[in-house]
Amino acid sequence: MNASNDTLEQRLTDMEVKLTFIDDTVQALASADADQSVRIASLERALRDLRGELSSMRIGNADDPHSEPPPPHY
Repeated sequence: MNASNDTLEQRLTDMEVKLTFIDDTVQALASADADQSVRIASLERALRDLRGELSSMRIGNADDPHSEPPPPHY
């Protein structure tokens, strides 16, 4: 009976160690996911800002071309 208890105790200890590693991995993945979410939100804001700037540039370039000064070689 003693060997059976030792075996069960060893199996329980092994499972606890594995569970600890799994828990650490889950925490690391959750942290990485949170970091990625922050980076994605930042990139989305930057993209939105760049689209706005590009749109402004297009509107600015859509002015009457006759109002621009002639090129320097004229």
